[in-house]
Amino acid sequence: MAKPHVLVIPYPAQGHVIPIMELALRLVNHGVKVTFVNTEVNHQLVTSNSLVTDGSKDLMQLVAIPDGLEPWEDRSNLCMLTNSILQTMPHKLEMLIETINKEDSNKVTCIIADDGMGWAIKVAKKMGIARAAFWPASVASLACIMSFQRLIDDGIIDNNGIPIIHQMIQLSETMPPFNSTNQLPWTCFEDLGTVKAFFQVVVEGVEAASLTEWFICNSSTELEPGALSLYPQLLPIGPLLASSRLGDQSGHFWQEDSTSLAWLDQQPPCSVIYVAFGSFTLFNKTQFQELAIGLELSNRPFLWVVRPGMTKETTAAYPDGYVERVGSRGRIVSWAPQQKVLAHPSVACFVSHCGWNSTLEGVANGLPFLCWPYFADQFHNETYIRDIWKTGLGFDKDEVGIITRGEIKSKVEQLLGENTFRATAMDIKEKVTSSIREGGSSHKNLSNFIEWMRILTQKS
Repeated sequence: MAKPHVLVIPYPAQGHVIPIMELALRLVNHGVKVTFVNTEVNHQLVTSNSLVTDGSKDLMQLVAIPDGLEPWEDRSNLCMLTNSILQTMPHKLEMLIETINKEDSNKVTCIIADDGMGWAIKVAKKMGIARAAFWPASVASLACIMSFQRLIDDGIIDNNGIPIIHQMIQLSETMPPFNSTNQLPWTCFEDLGTVKAFFQVVVEGVEAASLTEWFICNSSTELEPGALSLYPQLLPIGPLLASSRLGDQSGHFWQEDSTSLAWLDQQPPCSVIYVAFGSFTLFNKTQFQELAIGLELSNRPFLWVVRPGMTKETTAAYPDGYVERVGSRGRIVSWAPQQKVLAHPSVACFVSHCGWNSTLEGVANGLPFLCWPYFADQFHNETYIRDIWKTGLGFDKDEVGIITRGEIKSKVEQLLGENTFRATAMDIKEKVTSSIREGGSSHKNLSNFIEWMRILTQKS
């Protein structure tokens, strides 16, 4: 019997590549053939750090198409990157599919595209290929995106997505509010050009979603009942975690430092503060040093991920004598095997930027959070953690916008001094992980999706 052949394409950012790669590997485990399409730059990063196992290689092919920028151009300029993708990649994807489909036994059955790459859904429709959209972040953030026309009609944003008035937005009484129009998924950038470019991605994604047979998302009914009730057509299949491979994740842009696990083995149970801010967060020198000293003042062991380029200076500027003072009590690495770290019994809490992947990983391991959001949906995820799930605390900034060493020390003591945070986190962990076990709601949804692809293949 012919195997379904799925082409998977993520939005080219770390937080988007990892969950859709997890989905791709789940499909491979069920005998589905996958062609995974990255931009050329990200393809090079992913393949150099790939953990795709030998058993998966027969069914998983990693390929690349250009994003339209020259190799030396700055892909952190999201306005330029977004416009280049829209101009270049649709035609390149069409050419790739035509090449694949020349072999009758290998034709693409279905395209699964990140909803941030809505143009790929349009390419699939044009070519007569079955379509599914995937949303890697919270359903609440997607609900905001799907409501963009309502926000225009209500005079809250203009036709370019730029806020006209600044206020809290409550889409439904059953889900947490967006505290400000500056915290909408596309309004968190400093320059209006990027806001406009990302709003165009939003509009494209909403249009494309209406062209799909399935819209699947990396969440669960246990985590987001309110947001999911607004959009019953969304099928949660998450959390998509690497549990089936003992925490080995694929799709990383940086090399993981696995020595941190041996260091964790030497620490007492439930003692370590794990600090990681994802792939985008930037710190100025003052804030970086306040964080460093705050961790030192906590008098607890800590594992701190300081990725290359995390500070606005060329190299991270630690306070004088800092590394010597913290000694073996503080472990600093450039990138950690986060899933394994969060599952380690020595870890007591997670100081996080509240990206959705990190949020799900912390939740699935029953950890309390200290929330330090940087941009986009991270502020809304913090609202979930603090106000809805009640599994963590946030930090208060001083009059010049800095989270001080004293504030860090105080919040660590408060979070770890109250057992309620850990107990609540463990309770939510059980509910969420049950959804991905056999018989759980997310497990059933994914099984139904795979069965649909098999039926498609039989008909073709």
